[in-house]
Amino acid sequence: MPVLDKPLSELQNYRGISPKPADFDEYWARALAELDAINPEPELIPCDALGAKGVETFDLFFNGVGGARIYAKYLRPEQPAKPGPGLLLFHGYTGHSGDWQDKLPFVGQGMAVAGLDCRGQGGRSQDPGGVRGNTHHGHIIRGLDESPDKLLFRQIFLDTVQLARVVSAFSEVSELNCMGGSQGGALAIACAALEPRIKRCVSMFPFLSDYKRVWEMDLAKDAYGELRNYLRMFDPLHEREEEIFNTLGYIDVHHLAPRIKARVLMALTLMDNICPPSTQFAVFNNIATEKESSIYPDYGHEGLPGFPDRAFRFLTGS
Repeated sequence: MPVLDKPLSELQNYRGISPKPADFDEYWARALAELDAINPEPELIPCDALGAKGVETFDLFFNGVGGARIYAKYLRPEQPAKPGPGLLLFHGYTGHSGDWQDKLPFVGQGMAVAGLDCRGQGGRSQDPGGVRGNTHHGHIIRGLDESPDKLLFRQIFLDTVQLARVVSAFSEVSELNCMGGSQGGALAIACAALEPRIKRCVSMFPFLSDYKRVWEMDLAKDAYGELRNYLRMFDPLHEREEEIFNTLGYIDVHHLAPRIKARVLMALTLMDNICPPSTQFAVFNNIATEKESSIYPDYGHEGLPGFPDRAFRFLTGS
């Protein structure tokens, strides 16, 4: 089998090399306390997005940290007989919450579904940095030159928690699950780590993990390209290398993984040169709760045959 990263036998025990800040737990306690002080003021606006029978569709808006108004697509079964599970969906880097129709299989199983638009990316959420919509790239390093509390992914991680809080308060929702791939896979991990009411979490080849390993593998390109560009432009002699990677540790999902209480299903791809296999295993191996995985030896950052079906069964309990 071709080898992009460590041998599988080593990957199965790999737990990451990126530094974890000494005040990591205090950092996230402070962040969640900031979120606690914000009234989400959710607004559900009916919209005829599909004209599909048996389903209601809404534009959902709520308040996030930093004065942002955050958007999500929201679908629920029409006149459900009883409350059912809710599912939070998270998209890939620079993207948006996708089409309405791709969420229908879960609604057909009696689930309410919310698809988040990440602030500053391709959807309708506000970016309080002074723009609305897509700032495309640079989100990993945004805030590095200010303070850890200004890291943009801190705010995005908190948006996932606020979405969970909003959706869990709806009368049609009895419990919460989450799912995503790449950036969405990282956000599913972060959401499950920071919101203990999440019951099931599906994560495919998660992004935002073990930054120093990515850099050492010379894979700070594509989605991680901003790491290389930042170092080249703002620390060409690597005089601040330790400080930079330590600060990035606050938004490293393999450090958040031990906090997860949910059941977890992960897809791990051994030929992934965008989110390297070792960084994926760093997440999986740090999860302490009930977990399972599908390992794809010949696949990279792409569609994975059979995994959507397995994820559907996992999330619906079928």
